[in-house]
Amino acid sequence: MIRIQPEDFSVDAEVTALRRQSRRIGAIVTFIGLVRDLNDDDEIRTLFLEHYPGMTEKSLTKIVGEAMQRWELIDVTVVHRVGRLQPEDQIVLVAVASGHRKSAFAAAEFIMDYLKTRAPFWKKEETATGSRWLETRSSDIEASAEWDRN
Repeated sequence: MIRIQPEDFSVDAEVTALRRQSRRIGAIVTFIGLVRDLNDDDEIRTLFLEHYPGMTEKSLTKIVGEAMQRWELIDVTVVHRVGRLQPEDQIVLVAVASGHRKSAFAAAEFIMDYLKTRAPFWKKEETATGSRWLETRSSDIEASAEWDRN
């Protein structure tokens, strides 16, 4: 399941729903991304996330589909928030269910690495010194490129 939404999400509810998908599930790995309160020693007041409706969902569907092909997964949930968020708010949830932990861990990392570099989201930080649109970090680009080589 893939959702883009402005409202917060419940990790417990999402994992409970995922667990109900199959009795074959032996592992669920979750990643929860949060809004930082600092970036480059600059205090973040708010983070604004924009996306391209329709295209974003297609992009995430493609990323999850590729993960399903690479690993033996039972199901995947991705919830990504958009709009104005505060420090410590949840931004993204990736929950991967599989029969075994190794596949779930690898797939969760893959999905996040690709989401950070291939999904059409734009982030704007508002700080005490002004606002700025964020560029994709080189470390995220390198992580995504590593999966392309494998």
